[in-house]
Amino acid sequence: MKTNPTMQAEAVLPTRPVSENGKINILTRLAYGGGDVACNVVYGMIATLLTLFYTDYAGVSVATVGLVMLISRFFDGGSDVVMGFIVDRTHSKWGQSRPWILWMSLPYALSAILLFSVPHTSATIQFLYIFVTYNFCTTVCYTAINLPYGSLSAMMTRDSKQRDLLSVFRMGLSPMGRIIAVTCTMPLIKLFGNDQAAWVKVMSIWAAIAFLLLITCFVKCEETVHIAARSEEKIPVGRSLKALVTNQYFWAVLLLWMFQSTNQAVVGTILPYYCKYVFHNDSWMYSTLYLSETIVLIVFTFLCPLLRDMLGKRNMIVAGAVLVLISQGLFFLNTTSFSWCLFTTMLRGVGEAPLCAFVFGMIGDVVEFGQWKHHIRQESFIFAGGSVGTKLGTGIAQASIAGLMSLCGYISSTGISVVQPQSAINSIINIYMFGPLLIFVGVLIVGLLYQLDKKYPAIMKELAEREARGAHYLLEVDGGVDNATAPQCVEAGADILVAGSAVFGRTGRQN
Repeated sequence: MKTNPTMQAEAVLPTRPVSENGKINILTRLAYGGGDVACNVVYGMIATLLTLFYTDYAGVSVATVGLVMLISRFFDGGSDVVMGFIVDRTHSKWGQSRPWILWMSLPYALSAILLFSVPHTSATIQFLYIFVTYNFCTTVCYTAINLPYGSLSAMMTRDSKQRDLLSVFRMGLSPMGRIIAVTCTMPLIKLFGNDQAAWVKVMSIWAAIAFLLLITCFVKCEETVHIAARSEEKIPVGRSLKALVTNQYFWAVLLLWMFQSTNQAVVGTILPYYCKYVFHNDSWMYSTLYLSETIVLIVFTFLCPLLRDMLGKRNMIVAGAVLVLISQGLFFLNTTSFSWCLFTTMLRGVGEAPLCAFVFGMIGDVVEFGQWKHHIRQESFIFAGGSVGTKLGTGIAQASIAGLMSLCGYISSTGISVVQPQSAINSIINIYMFGPLLIFVGVLIVGLLYQLDKKYPAIMKELAEREARGAHYLLEVDGGVDNATAPQCVEAGADILVAGSAVFGRTGRQN
C-alpha cells in the first residue's frame, strides 16, 4: 500500500535526560549576568533617558517621539517572532543562541551611538532619522542579541534551580547596566558640556562597555542541552504556533515579563521629568532615586533564592506585588517631598525583587511544560513570544506617556530652560503616581492565577521517564483516522496514525 503523505508526522525530538546536568559555576553565572548588563547599558538609556534627550536636547516634539516609539514597537514585536524561528533553525559550531551574541555585539554598540546623533534639521528629516536609527537599534540589533541571550539559559541547563540561579544573576546584575547608564549619564553630560555632543561621547563609552561584556558572555556560556536530530526533523510552523498559543503558562509568564518591563519603562521615563519639574533638580536627585531603588532591588533579588524552596516563586511574586502597592499608596501621602519619595522608592524596590529574580527562570519552566504537553521543545520561540509582549507593553507605555504629556501642553526645547504649564506638571505627577500602581495590580492578578509551581515536579518526573525510554517514544492515534482527520492529528502532535478502516474499508480501493 502506498503511504499517504498526510498521515506522516514528526517524531518526538529526543533531548538530553533531565538528570544529566550539573551545577553551573559562579564565573559562568557572572558572565551570563554580564550579558544582560551589556543589554541594559544601552537599553537602559533607551527606556529612561532617550525621551528626555529627544525633547530637551535635540528639540524633537514629544508627540513625534511618542509616535515613533509606538509605531516602532509593532515592527519590533514582529522581529521577535522572526528571530525566534531563525534561532531555532541556527546550527553552528557554537550552538544555536551563542553565535548571535558574537555576530551582533558590534552592530549593537554602533547602533546605540547613532541614536544620539540626531541632525538639527527639519522636523520631517528628524522624524525619519529617529525612526530608522531607533528601529535599527531596537528592532534589529537588540532583538538579534537579547532574544538568543534569553533563550540561552534554557539551553545551558534543564535543572529548574540552576535556571533560577541564572535568572537571579541575570536580573541581579542587569540593573548594574541601568545604574551605569542612568546614574552616571547626567553628571557626565554636565561634565562634557551639557549638549548633544556630550550625549554622543557618553553613549560611546557605554557602547564600548556593552561590547566587551557581550564577548565575555559568548566565551563563557556554553550550550549543554542538545536536541538530537533537530537538524534532520523540522516541526511545521502551524504546529509550533499552536503549541505556543495553547500553552497557558506561556501567557501568564508573558504578562509577568511585560509588566516588569513596562514598570521599568514607566518609572525610568517619567522620573527624570519628575525630578526636573516637580523637585526642580535635574542633576543629582534623579540619579539618587534611581540608584537607591536599584541597589535595593539588586540586594533583595540575590536574597530571593534563600526563600524560594520555602515559599515558592509564585507566592513570593504575589507578596512582592502587595508590597509595591503599599509603597505606592504611601507615596500618595506626600508627592512633593524628595525624602518621602526616596523612602517609598526603596520600599517599592523590595517588592519588585521577586518578580525580577524569578521571571526568566519561570520562562524556562514554561519551556519544560510545553515539551511535556505538546512533545515540542521551543526555547527560542517561547522567549520570542514573551519578548513580543514585553516590547509592545514598553512601547505602548512610552508612547502613552509622551501622548499624555503632549496633550497636557508639554513644551520641548534644545537645552534651554523653559517654564512648563501646570497642566504638563500635573500629568507628570499623575503618571508617576498611578503607573506602577496599575501595573502591579496586574502582577498580583496573574500571580494568583499561576499554578505551574505546584505541577512542575511531577512534570519533570514524567519527562525524565519519557526520555529514559529513548528517542523512539512516539504518540499513536488508533481510531477515527481518515484523510479528513489525519492532518488534525498531526497538528495535535501525533507520531503514528492507525488508519485501517479508512484504507481497507473504502470503496474503489486498488490492492
